[in-house]
Amino acid sequence: MSCSLSSFVKGKRKQFGLTQQDLSEKSGVGLRFVRELEQGKNTLRMDKVNQVLALFGAELSATAINKNNEL
Repeated sequence: MSCSLSSFVKGKRKQFGLTQQDLSEKSGVGLRFVRELEQGKNTLRMDKVNQVLALFGAELSATAINKNNEL
């Protein structure tokens, strides 16, 4: 089962009882960035996304989109 990045972050934030402001401060990114991340903005800096995900023991990684791994 997969979920979107935005729902993963929002779910984890709520699971740990954090506000968006708390998450912003703890991860070292701006509040605007957290809001855009949770709203599913299509263009986000990967380094900042990983800063947020690191709080939850996760990181972005490459994943195959087809079963044959063909180019």
